[in-house]
Amino acid sequence: MTRILVTGATGGLGSQVVEFLLDRVPARDIVALARDPARLPSFAARGVEIRTGDYLDPASLERAFAGVDKLLLVSARAFTDAFTQHANVVEAAKRVGVRHLHYVSLQKAEGSTFEIPAVTQWERETEALLQTSGLDVTILRNTMYFDTLPFGKSVTEAGIRVPAGRGRGAFASRRDLAEGAAAALCGDGHEGKRYTLGGSEAVDMADIAAAMSEAGGQAIDYREVPVAEFIEARIEEGFPEPVAEFAAAWFQAIAAGEFSEVTGDLERLIGRPPQSARDFYRASHRA
Repeated sequence: MTRILVTGATGGLGSQVVEFLLDRVPARDIVALARDPARLPSFAARGVEIRTGDYLDPASLERAFAGVDKLLLVSARAFTDAFTQHANVVEAAKRVGVRHLHYVSLQKAEGSTFEIPAVTQWERETEALLQTSGLDVTILRNTMYFDTLPFGKSVTEAGIRVPAGRGRGAFASRRDLAEGAAAALCGDGHEGKRYTLGGSEAVDMADIAAAMSEAGGQAIDYREVPVAEFIEARIEEGFPEPVAEFAAAWFQAIAAGEFSEVTGDLERLIGRPPQSARDFYRASHRA
């Protein structure tokens, strides 16, 4: 029996990873980690073991990781001391004998020096820490989610107005990326591997606008705007300035080609093509 623990099990990605694990392995082999176990009643009712743990509480992590063979580390939130939190997870895993750690990192262009504030540096530092940890490690470099591209609140009224140029991204749905993580956790031979997980095609913002238009039956266009204009529009919508700047940085990363590589890694893990932009927005509109 291999016991698999998923951190961040109350979050958008972690919760879906647990769902896909339930399709693949017995519930008794799955452990879901949360700071507040009361938020996971449905998993508990289905036989998943719920454990309490906090990235900032090393002792709680050691207790939670006891008896676990494989662990999925979902990255800490931006604008926190994420590297310290990740280091706490790695150290606790080593102390209690976790064999294999899978880390959800971020796609980046090979050799890139592009920096997304509050993200890129600690992703890089965590990957480096894992390489010298002595654990079996699998790096899952996820693309951006279709679900959370930070367009702002007014796409249907104003169109897509972002500083992404003609940059392309091999974006994917969070659901498909969760399935990829579950497949890696349940599979063999992933030790020491680094996967770049994204869609089977790279699309630009005009392609996404066309997919939205087709799905909703309403014309949506794309126009590139300067970074300052994008930030000002988000502030007018009520976002704090640091959050608006953070959103702009993601579109600047798209413009720089950070997410453009199509590797096929996700398709190989899940055994089918990931949702395309057209399929994702069509399904979202029906929902």
